Amino acid sequence: MTTSPALATSQIDAVRAHIKKTWKTLTRSHEHLLQSAKDTKLDHKTETPWIVYISPQEDCPNVQTVLERSLSPKEMEQMQIRTLPTEVEAIRDHGLLYLPGPYVVPGGRFNEMYGWDSYFILLGLLRDEEWDLAKSQVDQLLYQVQHYGTILNSNRTYMLSRSQPPVLSMMVLALFQHTQDEEWLRSAVPLLEQFYYYWVVPPHLNPATGLSRFYAFGEGPAPEVLFSEQDEQGRSHYDRVKEYYKTFEVDDYDVSLYYDRENDELTNLFYKGDRTMRESGFDITNRFGPFSVDILHYAPVCLNSLLYQMEQDLAEIHTVLGNEELVQQWRERADIRRDRIDQCLWDEEQGLYLDYHFQSGERRRYEFATTFYPLWIGLASDAQAKRVAENLSLFEAPGGIFTSTRVTGNQWDAPFGWAPLTLIAVLGLHRYGYHKEGDRIAQKFLVMVIEEFKRHKTLVEKYDVEHCSANVSDEICFGYSSNEVGFGWTNGVILELLAALNL
Repeated sequence: MTTSPALATSQIDAVRAHIKKTWKTLTRSHEHLLQSAKDTKLDHKTETPWIVYISPQEDCPNVQTVLERSLSPKEMEQMQIRTLPTEVEAIRDHGLLYLPGPYVVPGGRFNEMYGWDSYFILLGLLRDEEWDLAKSQVDQLLYQVQHYGTILNSNRTYMLSRSQPPVLSMMVLALFQHTQDEEWLRSAVPLLEQFYYYWVVPPHLNPATGLSRFYAFGEGPAPEVLFSEQDEQGRSHYDRVKEYYKTFEVDDYDVSLYYDRENDELTNLFYKGDRTMRESGFDITNRFGPFSVDILHYAPVCLNSLLYQMEQDLAEIHTVLGNEELVQQWRERADIRRDRIDQCLWDEEQGLYLDYHFQSGERRRYEFATTFYPLWIGLASDAQAKRVAENLSLFEAPGGIFTSTRVTGNQWDAPFGWAPLTLIAVLGLHRYGYHKEGDRIAQKFLVMVIEEFKRHKTLVEKYDVEHCSANVSDEICFGYSSNEVGFGWTNGVILELLAALNL
């Protein structure tokens, strides 16, 4: 395809060189343990050591010896190595969860490994031929399942009670396509299945529909939010939410479930919903009502599409390994899920995939870019894909794809756009033959990112796709308003979009 002046080869080369260099600065390994242990999201007294927790399944003294070889005595003094308690409730002091190999972090305030960021980071590492780092990225996630019970939102103790969108099987297959290492693939299967079952049994399963939901296990305010998401007046995110409930009428859900007006307090269910919204990766949007706290009562399009993909991936893995009976079982599971998605999440009238409210039995009329997931995954029929493609104008923006069609003051709504959702829309459109449309979206996003890179010499977490700008802070009212630099998934998506456009 021909490049526009804004996609001049020299500019593309400059961005590529920046990304190549950035993988190094975003990598954390044993040598960087002190750097990793530091967490700006929590209050920390200057003289106290940073805590690193080792899995109780590990040999803690042995790990300590390994770390002492990689780090100076001065660095070791600034840390305290502890064995993780077997009960999350027993953790009094939060810290970093040890991972044995190198991994890439998103960047900025996100100085740890994140569950779904890692998929888009992996795509970039593979494009950049960072083979060892790519393999280690996947291995650290498999390690998390084995040692911490699931893939965590991130490897901090305060994230032990929640996961993130399940993209592990796609990562395993993407890596396997490069390595063709069947022994490694076979060793991954039990952990993949363990992670799958995390999502398809209660409380993540809604038995009535057979579809899954996000559900975080922790109680009370999320520790990282209390300290790090404060505004100029020193109000936390939760203070601003209470202010909102006091000021505005909400008819999306029964506010009394989440806010005790008499005592001006958020309820336990609010905090459960708030943590769950963070498990979804979309923090924050009004997709499930203000602050998405009603998310517990929904089957989301994104999660169920990813579980369908996981079922298809496990069928493919068992095909490679020659387990024919198991192939059939996984295919049948995928078929059943596709039927349920059609029944509950496809809205014929709107021509979009929408999230389904369990209690009302209705879909929420909130247009969100996750409507492209079924196209990306390949579970939409040609007719459904055509309807979604015809609705592209709802989401198309000067800089790519709006996350939603509503401006709410949340970072996962308009006018903001994010690299992962852009890639998902582009690949979904391409998959069903809408190449002109997909190319156009990809080109818009790349032009915006490259122009902003020329200005600021950095790549960031999110963009205002209405004004094609990386300056977003003044428009974000809830959650954190900063725009983090780095940025892992933006790097990976840029490389994927350049490949999709043969640039």
